[in-house]
Amino acid sequence: MESPQTTPRTARRTTQVFLASTLYGAATLAAALDADRFGPADRRILLVSNNAATPETTTPLDAMPGFARLRDRFDDVRSWNEAIAPFHPGGWAPRGDDVVLWERYVRMLWDLGDDRVELAVESIQVNPALALTQIFNGAPVDVYADGLMSYGPTRNKLDPLVGTRVRRLLHLDLVPGLTPLLLTEFGVEPEIVPTDAFVKVLAELADDETQLPDGLPAPDAPALVLGQYLSALNILTPEEEEELHIRMVRGAADLGHTHVVFKPHPTAPARWSRTLEKEARAIGVELTVLDSPVLAEVLYQRTRPALVIGCFSTALLTASALYDLPVARTGTDLLLERLAPYQNSNRVPVTIVDALLPELTDAAAVAERRADLGTGELTQLLKAVGFAMQPQIYPGLRPDAERYLARNIGPGTWRYFKRRRLTALALPGALPSQLAFIPRNAAVRRVARRARSVQRTIKRTALG
Repeated sequence: MESPQTTPRTARRTTQVFLASTLYGAATLAAALDADRFGPADRRILLVSNNAATPETTTPLDAMPGFARLRDRFDDVRSWNEAIAPFHPGGWAPRGDDVVLWERYVRMLWDLGDDRVELAVESIQVNPALALTQIFNGAPVDVYADGLMSYGPTRNKLDPLVGTRVRRLLHLDLVPGLTPLLLTEFGVEPEIVPTDAFVKVLAELADDETQLPDGLPAPDAPALVLGQYLSALNILTPEEEEELHIRMVRGAADLGHTHVVFKPHPTAPARWSRTLEKEARAIGVELTVLDSPVLAEVLYQRTRPALVIGCFSTALLTASALYDLPVARTGTDLLLERLAPYQNSNRVPVTIVDALLPELTDAAAVAERRADLGTGELTQLLKAVGFAMQPQIYPGLRPDAERYLARNIGPGTWRYFKRRRLTALALPGALPSQLAFIPRNAAVRRVARRARSVQRTIKRTALG
């Protein structure tokens, strides 16, 4: 008896969805695609998310100068903001009961049908990446890192239903020899996006004439100052951040630079630029303020700056590691003090920049391009910091943290730790046990508040 003839099933298409919120991130994805770091797909969608506080007044990455050079890597470009309107990408995630409905909706919206979906996202611990992985709750996930945070711990405890689907962490080799800690609690292996592929993509952006902002000087090796808008993160006050930028320009002048280019954060207030211009005139420095959303790496290629100055921007490391430019940092000591809580995910980028790059006011260190720590020492420091930040996620790092602190805690390393945090975790450097009650003692706190009040009253009387 002949068996019934069966009709072969039609193979499902594979669609890869790449979520990006910055031009730098899109360039990272483009480099990974050029280097064949993603498998074959029938369709590739770039999903653009504008995460600015007010997206309506901020240019999305697919409208930025130079994006056209990246566009041909993708079959389609879609907007996450439009898909979930009127919700904000940074604050919205689907309710558990609505996940199936949302998947049906976005499949219809993006013409996915029953395609097999693969995701590539950044910052998987938070929305919008987390929301996307929840909607496509069976899709395999690749995470790519577009900054220094990948060298630190996962900032939140990730749902195993998400974390166990992550296949790998793609990252740039910004600190050669340093291995990312991100997602290692799930056994995720890091994979380097080749530096030459990334530099080639950045060269394409630099060749795009639309990437030339008005007022960009001819290549004459100016000093380049990078703004970050830290007050928007409630790390500094606006006045403190203005003063930080002024210190950067003054520091450049003290090192003999007479021409400074200031690249403000795209969402920073214009008045900061006016304050800097006034200060520059006062000290005899020619200042160019860029008012176009151009990547710092484009400026590196266009102007070949004599010095790049910043606080803890990832662009400081791309300048040093990818373009062999001299760099200097300032303000990291203040940030290490201010970052709160201790688990703040910016702590690792600030620590890396503080430990690796010379301080702007140390002329000899800047000239010699001197680093405080080698890669091995930095690795041990970051294990200790990573455990202190997320001990519940990385309990296996306790022995490394104990060894590092027992051997190295002192005047040169205290800025990376908080004594109260070490005390809470029973780590070397903690308060002596007989004094550990003090921070939590209500009576002591009342006395301290009363003493501060008396001091303020005396000071006001003296001024009067």
